[in-house]
Amino acid sequence: MNEFVFFIDGNVDHPLTIDPSVWIFDERKIDLHTYFDELATKEDEETAYKKAISAQWDKEITEGSEPPNPNSNQNRITIDKKKLAEGSFGMPLKPFLANAEPHADTTHVDIHKQDGTTERITYEQALAAVAGFADKGQPLREDGPIHLYFGDGSNRKNPIKFISRFTLLKE
Repeated sequence: MNEFVFFIDGNVDHPLTIDPSVWIFDERKIDLHTYFDELATKEDEETAYKKAISAQWDKEITEGSEPPNPNSNQNRITIDKKKLAEGSFGMPLKPFLANAEPHADTTHVDIHKQDGTTERITYEQALAAVAGFADKGQPLREDGPIHLYFGDGSNRKNPIKFISRFTLLKE
């Protein structure tokens, strides 16, 4: 059985050991079935969101704001157990790379696989990447612990698998 953690090291202040099995309850996780298709509409949604927030701000400035209603369903956290049990999920890699505090001169990332091979990508590609960690509700035990998807989805049908380590480099 594969070791079920991966590492971030190299040109960083704080090397990390990460267990992706705990990500299933993380609110930052994304649905790999829909994420790359939704990227195209995301910019339009962000623009609409900014307009709606601006309108709400203007309204509250001119009319005042309403206090929050503690009985409202807006403040409730719900978990769709069926979606967790059947979904395929990923996690943006950027926050984890940032937590390792990479040095300003970092330019590339070597992706080490469990068979001893390495693939090199740019640091910018790594920042936009998504680490897949669950398929059909199950951890990636056979070819994990994670799969790497490029941020543009160009390898969504053939992600990088068997990843054991990300080594940040300066070139």
